[in-house]
Amino acid sequence: MNLNTITSVKRPATAEEISQWQPGDAWLAGGTWLFSEPQAHLRTLIDLHGLGWPALTPTASGLDIAATCRIADLHAFRGEAGWTATPLIASCCECLLASFKIWNAATAGGNLCMSLPAGAVICLTVALEGQLELLARDGTSRTVAAVDFVTGNNANILQPGELLRSIHLPANALRKRFATRRATLTHLGRSAALLAGTQAHDGGDLLITITAATPRPVQLRLAQGTSAEGLKQALDAAIPQDGYFDDVNGTPAYKRHVTYYFAEQIRAELSAPAHGATPGANA
Repeated sequence: MNLNTITSVKRPATAEEISQWQPGDAWLAGGTWLFSEPQAHLRTLIDLHGLGWPALTPTASGLDIAATCRIADLHAFRGEAGWTATPLIASCCECLLASFKIWNAATAGGNLCMSLPAGAVICLTVALEGQLELLARDGTSRTVAAVDFVTGNNANILQPGELLRSIHLPANALRKRFATRRATLTHLGRSAALLAGTQAHDGGDLLITITAATPRPVQLRLAQGTSAEGLKQALDAAIPQDGYFDDVNGTPAYKRHVTYYFAEQIRAELSAPAHGATPGANA
């Protein structure tokens, strides 16, 4: 879609070149949402392509994902030896309701910053205990946990002009076992519930991340050996009856049901002894 209110396009070589922020400014990465509908409030687009951030940088401490990393590149990443949770990356990418053309334009950072409940990169970064680097226009930066970034449907903690620079997935999270479950009303539909669980191979706490069914991600940390009843109590405490997202992809009652059902499946799967890879499942 042509954006006929745009009067200026800036192409900075560094993020620091944009030191001022005005109403009507917008960062442009993949543009898959910006160009999908009228944006009458916008006047200036700031194109991030010239920043030249490396898409994916594996190190001893984990994986750094540039906010401008395309979904196609993220999906193709195969990981380092011992990073047994790497397949969770591709699994989450495959939960996005998008064609291959969108995958070659849309970015990991764009999916996070749109902050829609069904944003699968949200599930990925929260489940793998991601840390997000945010750049302010005064030259300062801050690091926040991915689980605290999204605050509601299409809402997050970004301040005006603040830019998501990168996502760091720690190596210790990438070395965990994982299990996923997803519910959609149609075979290729938007997620009504997307859950992921992770646990170290030698045991320890079980992390269960709940997205799509709720307006913002919810993460439970369960002690090793938590029972089915203990999980139910943790879900009751973390998500109130009216805390489920109501949209055309499923009623709150349906989303609550599949959340409890899938969370118990994940608990049972990761409580069993490890026997190779842990497959995901759809419903």
